[in-house]
Amino acid sequence: MRSTTLRSLSIHIALALAAVGAPALGRAAEVDAVLRTRAASGATVDTLIVLRAKAPKALLSNEGSYLERRRALVDMLRATADVTQADLRRWLDAEGVPYQAFWITNAIQAQLTPAQLDALAARDDVEAIGSNAAITLRLPAQEQTASLPLAPNAIEWGVNKIKAPQVWARGINGAGIVIAGQDTGIRWTHAAIKGKYRGWDAVNQVADHNYNWHDSVHAANASCPADSPQPCDDNSHGSHTIGTMVGDDGGTNQVGVAPGAKWIGCRNMNAGAGTPATYNECAQWLLAPTDLSGANPDPDKAPDVVSNSWGCPVEEGCTAIAGTEVRTAIENLIAGGIMFVAAAGNDGSACSTIGDAPGTLDNVFTIGSTTSADAVSSFSGRGPVAAGPGTGASNKPDVIAPGSSVRSITNSSDTAYGSKSGTSMATPHVAGAVALMMQLNPGLKGNPAAVADLLRSTAVPLTSSTQVCGGIPATTFPNPVQGYGQIDLVAAFDKAEKIFADNFGAAVQ
Repeated sequence: MRSTTLRSLSIHIALALAAVGAPALGRAAEVDAVLRTRAASGATVDTLIVLRAKAPKALLSNEGSYLERRRALVDMLRATADVTQADLRRWLDAEGVPYQAFWITNAIQAQLTPAQLDALAARDDVEAIGSNAAITLRLPAQEQTASLPLAPNAIEWGVNKIKAPQVWARGINGAGIVIAGQDTGIRWTHAAIKGKYRGWDAVNQVADHNYNWHDSVHAANASCPADSPQPCDDNSHGSHTIGTMVGDDGGTNQVGVAPGAKWIGCRNMNAGAGTPATYNECAQWLLAPTDLSGANPDPDKAPDVVSNSWGCPVEEGCTAIAGTEVRTAIENLIAGGIMFVAAAGNDGSACSTIGDAPGTLDNVFTIGSTTSADAVSSFSGRGPVAAGPGTGASNKPDVIAPGSSVRSITNSSDTAYGSKSGTSMATPHVAGAVALMMQLNPGLKGNPAAVADLLRSTAVPLTSSTQVCGGIPATTFPNPVQGYGQIDLVAAFDKAEKIFADNFGAAVQ
């Protein structure tokens, strides 16, 4: 049924695009200057080929449930790519060029010779060609201490600080909500998160990684194989963040905010190094997860919230060309009703230090970091964000959360814990908070704007901060240092409960 629908939609998409009109003949594609420099030496270059045609999303209906709207969005994006990439893909096939096509951004990643680069730049259906070159390790800056011993009966300070235990006491722990992390991977067998993996069958003691895990890294490294068929972490950063979302070993280590939620994951960085293609591949999988062969996408299996403790700088290809495609992929995830929470980065304490997508984007929920002493962490990125495509919200970050010396799981063993610092650690606190709010009020699922408004409106400003950025006084909220303040789950719970009661006539007891 879905394949028939997609074929039918492809015909309608083709007609819609034809009605809009073909691109002007002879209009040259924009080519990243870095590619031109590399190609001048005769080297083959890794590129992201961006098609001119865009999915006519204005034709989508606002009717129906968020799942129905997501299915329609995915069908339209896939149909647009199917129709408009066909001729270009035939050309690449004839040239013997291996490639990877993306429907979430209508772009194709391929290694090109200088002659092929010139030929593609002259095509009318190609809008731009950006760089997709891998770079060396560039994770969000973080401090790390040696692994800590097990802490008896410990609820980690950040989990306590945002008042998650008070919400658990009222019967809300994230049950029924799916959280996703895209990062350096995940040690899925760790005692604190294994039972929360959506792919784990505790009764039969078997795992099914289809639709629950994807690897966008297609080259092996010392820790993970290429296209790992099961969750693998080549750095520990990704495991640490998942632990803060859901981690609880059932005994003496309660490190996660939403221990009742399930998680899925995608590796979008090779030991910390990502490219626009790896970021787009994970975004596409998250919007419509597939089986391990990359087939049979199912948007109904998408997560409710995605935590993002990564940034894509210019060095990784996030320029005016390929960076736009990363932004488009993120915006399509959000259009699919998925809450997208992202780190503000760790280039503070100066103003205007939130510099890389996704944290710069207006419709992303951007998170700064605090210390256990209720101060904004010195490293936490500050606004205002420079105006540009998809940006311009001067009051980034949106909110702040615990991020200094946060204890969570690591990837060194199935019982290992360690402490890290960064907005990378603050962000999963908020992703866990989102899961709690969605369990309490199911009407928030598929409505990221409403979740963002709820957490902003109930955040508590830190009066200890006196820094002024963007000319906005430190006593005015939101401001570019801490946004609306630190999230408060009890206040958010009370407001979400009232909204639920007002709409459905019953409150959670």
